[in-house]
Amino acid sequence: MIVLYDIPSKQPGISWNPNILKARLTLNYKRIPYRTEWVECPDIESKCKEIGIPSTRTKPDGSPMYTLPAIWDPATKTGVAESYLIAKYLDKTYPDTPPVLFDGIEEYDDVINGSPEMPELKPLVRFIVAAVPFLLNPVSSEYYIRTKEAFLGIKWTDMMPKGQEKEEAWRSIKKGFDIIADSLQKKGKLLGHAEQLSYLDVVLGARVHGLGFIWGKDSELWRDMLTWNNGLWGKYVEETGRYYAGSSLGVI
Repeated sequence: MIVLYDIPSKQPGISWNPNILKARLTLNYKRIPYRTEWVECPDIESKCKEIGIPSTRTKPDGSPMYTLPAIWDPATKTGVAESYLIAKYLDKTYPDTPPVLFDGIEEYDDVINGSPEMPELKPLVRFIVAAVPFLLNPVSSEYYIRTKEAFLGIKWTDMMPKGQEKEEAWRSIKKGFDIIADSLQKKGKLLGHAEQLSYLDVVLGARVHGLGFIWGKDSELWRDMLTWNNGLWGKYVEETGRYYAGSSLGVI
């Protein structure tokens, strides 16, 4: 059975990380049996090295960086990291399951890979980093704060914008989502249906779901976001949400 490596939270069994949710949604949508192995943040690198999962990027000092999501497939003795590569591997290795990649997906690279780097969405990082440590177990929370402070050059206690700065940052984030929605509409790929999802739906659904877990489903931020673009992001939650429910396929 495939193993999906995920980061635990204070709430046992809750998968919260938007990037890891992309892989979880893909597995659940394809109905491929798997189990979850929880890995605290400081242990990600050693776990990946232990089972031969490759690094995904390079640290500023030139050393390899290991990140989740990652899977290990004992049937093929293959380890894969990064959600797009996981989707590509699963489509190829399990051709009898519903595919998530489609011809011409490269046209949506600006949405799939480029949107996190969009200037309008830069402030979103601070809204996320300010909230994540509250979710994590102490060992991961300390590691997360220390590494994010070093990377961003901002003390964690100052991470969440306040007052007018917060209002301006939130308007910028909304503008970024407007740009994404406009791009999807122009390219004619706004949203699939729960019975026929694509990797594009996986990415966008996972992002919005993950923010709901990070900020809280009753938070003003998340509830406001769901109304943007005529409720488009709420529709992504509705169409992809069933694949996040705990099941015998992959217990969350």
